Amino acid sequence: MTIEGKKVSIFKTGIAGSPLIILNAVEDDGELIWREAYSISGCPFSLATISGLDWNKELSPWPSPAAFRGSADFSGGADTYLHLLTSSIIPRIIAAIGIEPGYMAIAGYSLAGLFALYSMYRTAIFSRIASISGSLWFPGFQEYAVCHDPLCRPDAVYLSIGDREARTRNAAMQSVGRNTSELAIHYREAGINAFLELNDGNHFHDPAGRTARGVAWLLKAR
Repeated sequence: MTIEGKKVSIFKTGIAGSPLIILNAVEDDGELIWREAYSISGCPFSLATISGLDWNKELSPWPSPAAFRGSADFSGGADTYLHLLTSSIIPRIIAAIGIEPGYMAIAGYSLAGLFALYSMYRTAIFSRIASISGSLWFPGFQEYAVCHDPLCRPDAVYLSIGDREARTRNAAMQSVGRNTSELAIHYREAGINAFLELNDGNHFHDPAGRTARGVAWLLKAR
């Protein structure tokens, strides 16, 4: 289905009170992630994937120069997209599912993982957050996350990073491993149930599998 110009795919359970996971995605692999996360966790849940996004615009928290030569600058449209997501897209997803979720969580890979973390400082709608191989090298985000409190302290935060993601010639991205580890510590010190998982491989290795494991951890977190 199409909502506000975005492609939305819904994989639902009919069990009342089950959680709803929102996943901003690039690949059309929502059903694979939904099935694998259920296989790992044993927890019924609904998953809504949203694609057709302008990533450098809609998922970046503020303007910043392009990370790679020849790519577009980041224009900082995350607040605008987050308002659209919470005020229009999610209500229509819930109506399509037909049951009120027990809680809502947000997950994302790469820049969508950065957006997932940023969202908890701008809205209280998500009680669990998964940033899978998140772009935590993004200029200024580390300082922002440490100096601001979430609008509502989440029940659980999942962070992951590949063991070779920081091995890059891109100077900005070399900080991603350190930043991810430091944020996990920061959230734990703030009393948040935060978990950091180290995966094999570089940034592009097994994104669907990593995402499924992150979602499964959120579902099982207590």
